[in-house]
Amino acid sequence: MNVVVVESPAKAKTINKYLGKDFTVLASYGHIRDLPAKDGSVRPDDNFSMDWEMDARSKKQFKDITDAMKGADKLYLATDPDREGEAISWHVQEVLESRKLLKGVDVKRIVFHEITKQAVLDAVANPREINRELVEAYLARRALDYLVGFNLSPVLWRKLPGSRSAGRVQSVALRLICEREAEIEAFNPVEYWTVDAKFTTPKKKTLAAHLTHLNGDKLAKHDIGNEKAANSAVQTVESGQYTVGDVERKKTKRHPAPPFTTSTLQQEASRKLGFGAKRTMQVAQKLYEGINLGGETVGLITYMRTDAVNLSNEAIFSTRDLIKDQFGDKYVPEAPRTYKTKAKNAQEAHEAIRPTGLSRRPEDMAKYLDGDQLKLYSLIWKRTVACQMESAVLDQVGVAIQSADKKTWLRASGSVVVFDGFLTLYQEGRDDSDEDENGDQILPDVQVGDKLNLGPVTADQHFTQPPPRYSEASLVKKMEELGIGRPS
Repeated sequence: MNVVVVESPAKAKTINKYLGKDFTVLASYGHIRDLPAKDGSVRPDDNFSMDWEMDARSKKQFKDITDAMKGADKLYLATDPDREGEAISWHVQEVLESRKLLKGVDVKRIVFHEITKQAVLDAVANPREINRELVEAYLARRALDYLVGFNLSPVLWRKLPGSRSAGRVQSVALRLICEREAEIEAFNPVEYWTVDAKFTTPKKKTLAAHLTHLNGDKLAKHDIGNEKAANSAVQTVESGQYTVGDVERKKTKRHPAPPFTTSTLQQEASRKLGFGAKRTMQVAQKLYEGINLGGETVGLITYMRTDAVNLSNEAIFSTRDLIKDQFGDKYVPEAPRTYKTKAKNAQEAHEAIRPTGLSRRPEDMAKYLDGDQLKLYSLIWKRTVACQMESAVLDQVGVAIQSADKKTWLRASGSVVVFDGFLTLYQEGRDDSDEDENGDQILPDVQVGDKLNLGPVTADQHFTQPPPRYSEASLVKKMEELGIGRPS
């Protein structure tokens, strides 16, 4: 008999349907043992030796595995394809060995990045040994968690009764939040003014522009520092006669964002769906472990804890085929797109988060998914397809407007989407909104030398803003940039 151990009952249920009656698939329910919360569980002076224990719940749940092993010939450790998954497999093997249940049993580690029948069967056909380097990495992290948290948390509880525990990652994240709060409290706003004017072209079209040069000098952002200076600038603009001094046109390309990693999925789900990181990961876990599609249970997305942005060749070419069929040849770039991660400490052996089958379109999955699942699946599906689409092409236009004495200059800028490319399907969200108000206006056709009639001239007061408090999405992004924490 073959015994397969995975983390969760949902995953076990899905895989059991793929493997048939010769396999028994059981769940470990996550980690089966941990360091006891007492002094001496990690001993740095004794080569960092560690003591492990199983709680009552783990012992009860592990009994099913020990019972199954009594008649087993093979044990497949099929926990998640990351460091934590490797650690769980190692713990299972260690406990079974200590109970002398592995004598004569062939123990193998199998990994798959998506829960589909083909992926699971391929994994069973290509087993490996437990990766000791990943296990050592887990042991180092767990020892640090214990040494930091176990020693620091009691101090924190004494000083701040009712507070939460301290930890290796959460304490650093808290420092980031506190440092940002100190920046905000120390911030002194600076007053500044902007001057804008509207013009009418010879063809009676309206053109909005902002003041860039005054009395022959280029204005920096904060040069107009008070209302008196602003009113003086308005009067100077109002006294002039204006013509088009220069027209600059250029084509630019906007490229699609890479497919999702764990952190970018959390960030985008926060921006577009209003999901917190925990909610995002809970929904993604269900999509990964399997959804009942009218009698067949299928994992709809690849493994959701990853910092890789690469896709398999098979996924890339199936995406390009779908783009050609759904959008046409001009939306398929000449060569497949490849991406490199910007995150520190990234492990790119895995794939990015993507649908396991792009033929399962969001609209077709709507009847099988609840509201949150459909929203997140749709986000992942669109981002994956968009990442292999042609770039968008924009016409950017800048118009310089000069006074007769050439001492006062204003500038109008705008852009027009010439070819929408990937934007027809997906546009990445933003954490900030610091964009030129006139940057997306469609400018009327003007030529150098055209005379312009001056319309209303307005001055607006502004104050510099402190850095914003971290949102859940921006904190995750900052931690990723600094190499703090891991997707797991």
